[in-house]
Amino acid sequence: MATHAGTVQSKARSDIHALGRNVFGKRAHGKETAKVVHQGPLVFGEVPEHFFDNLYKDGGMDKLSVDFSLGRFPFVPMSNELVVNAGYRAVHEGAAWLDLSATGNARGKIKIAGEDRARLLHAMTTQNVQQMQPGDGCYLFFLNAQGRILGDANLFCFAEYFLLDTEPETRQKLLEHLDRFIIADDVTLKDVTDSLATVSVEGPGAKELLRSFGVHLPERDHLTVFWGDRIVTRLSFSGSTGYTIFLPAAGKAAFTASLGIPEVSAEDARVVRLEHGRPRYGEEITERYLIQETGQLQAVSLNKGCYLGQEIVERVRSRAQIHRILRAVMVDGTAVPQPGTKLTTDAGDAGEIASAAFSPALGKVVALAYVKTPFAEPGTELRLGDAVARVN
Repeated sequence: MATHAGTVQSKARSDIHALGRNVFGKRAHGKETAKVVHQGPLVFGEVPEHFFDNLYKDGGMDKLSVDFSLGRFPFVPMSNELVVNAGYRAVHEGAAWLDLSATGNARGKIKIAGEDRARLLHAMTTQNVQQMQPGDGCYLFFLNAQGRILGDANLFCFAEYFLLDTEPETRQKLLEHLDRFIIADDVTLKDVTDSLATVSVEGPGAKELLRSFGVHLPERDHLTVFWGDRIVTRLSFSGSTGYTIFLPAAGKAAFTASLGIPEVSAEDARVVRLEHGRPRYGEEITERYLIQETGQLQAVSLNKGCYLGQEIVERVRSRAQIHRILRAVMVDGTAVPQPGTKLTTDAGDAGEIASAAFSPALGKVVALAYVKTPFAEPGTELRLGDAVARVN
């Protein structure tokens, strides 16, 4: 390592010890847990040496040391003597990688080509696909004729095709849905899930880490850039800062090893997702709900022409009235409620839990819940059994 890099590394390590004890084990890639002994405003873990080189660019380390309000909930230092996985801590304080193409739980990837590809997708989704140019991307919904949500997806535009990235639960469902509407259109569908791996680098240090590899990162969400045979987009699945990389499946193991950061498990990434109030189709969003009830209006273009389900979307929009809406909720205590558990007030039923998990970072339960609109304002205090639940 060069003298300058060694100096930076030494400075970084002294800063870490000034902030708190080094709590990770000696291995950067391991599955070991970390015993947190809080001695300062924030506790960092052990991270690979080359990571520090870029943390000091543009004040990176200083920012990481003070910016702990990552999402919808107010984060505080983790509790004394708390045992957490290395990946969970890394997502909060540095960076970790998340495998989104694990066997049996891979996000679906569908390649859509042909002269009529934009017209078909424009007519079947909630976004203005016909205006997309190579390098553009967006988040969108597929609806049925009743305006219910069949699935969500990230759509990326390239010169010769679109790439559709969707949840494992909707991979086959959306493939069949699209195929059903191809009649005389020049459109071909190819499931590339098994050949195209998906890895997300998540956490406040994700940007600095990827820049240390010389990647020219996208400046806006869903924009894409090529990095050799990889595609990089600014897209987080935990709700933290994050970038998603699509790459040939054969190169996934070597790529993730080269990152030099811990892996965050799907279970821990789900906790972080709920801490940030980020919903997922198949868990908090299903066919049961209308778009406006999910609060995910960034998935809808209100200026495009006809598409499947548009009449219902427009009707709800014009009346400006829904009876429930998805909200982040914080619950006192450690008991995690099951989906469907009722939220109440003295007046009666106020909503129901869609999903929940215990947050080690907050020391409380974080949840997403469909709350009746009279009780949906931030700060509203509800009851979950004997526990207090607050809308965030």
